[in-house]
Amino acid sequence: MLEKIRETADFLKSRLNDTPTIGMITGTGLGALTERIVADFRLPYEEIPNFPRSTVEGHRGMLVAGKLAAKSLIALEGRFHLYEGYSPQEVTFPVRVMASLGVKYLLMSSAAGGLNPQFERGDLMILTDHINLKGTNPLIGPNLDEFGPRFPDMSQAYPIDLIGLARKEAVHLGIMIRQGVYVGVLGPSLETPAETRFLRMIGADAVGMSTVSQAIVGVHCGLKILAIVVITNMNLPDCMEKTSVEDIIDVSQQAGPVLSELWEGIIGKLPDI
Repeated sequence: MLEKIRETADFLKSRLNDTPTIGMITGTGLGALTERIVADFRLPYEEIPNFPRSTVEGHRGMLVAGKLAAKSLIALEGRFHLYEGYSPQEVTFPVRVMASLGVKYLLMSSAAGGLNPQFERGDLMILTDHINLKGTNPLIGPNLDEFGPRFPDMSQAYPIDLIGLARKEAVHLGIMIRQGVYVGVLGPSLETPAETRFLRMIGADAVGMSTVSQAIVGVHCGLKILAIVVITNMNLPDCMEKTSVEDIIDVSQQAGPVLSELWEGIIGKLPDI
């Protein structure tokens, strides 16, 4: 794994004009978030050594490097999931590569189902914490000591200062923002009413099939993490409505411009590390 990480990082370093301090990962229907980047280059995942392939509808499968709000960053248009058949280590491989390139911040967006009955479809939610119900952990196996400790502390996976920065920027831009706990599940089937009721009972405000594994590895690598999800559908157990991937992509794309504006504002105000 270390050899593959180094090979991929060296491949990308040879093409980068600057050392990226920010890594960004976007999810279903949110590829437009990277269109504001003044790109040095764009590469399909197939052209990057050792990179997995994104197989999910709504994920472009493109790596973009360049500048946004005068900050150097590297961004993934589309991520990888356990339900695609990848291992936890493969799903989080790009995070390791980003850390090897010098990234200090990991910013993530994805689609999520709303569990909090006060939420509405199309809302944006800042993650304050997460619950891992994927049944596995990307740190299983030999510890990669070069990146972090065997038992990384997760008490502040999503730093309070970054949450505060995101909230302040949302207010400045006049964007209504929610915050809450995200629960990561394996998928790919969506939740039943009974599962939805259970997830809400254990304290989750939104549910999705991504983000958690990448956040765990980001913490292990010492990255500062901020995640904002789009509530693409509401999971209310007593009146569940059918949901399709097309509906999820549609809501994500509608939220894309507002979320893009928010991310650009946040990125411009991130302190140097």
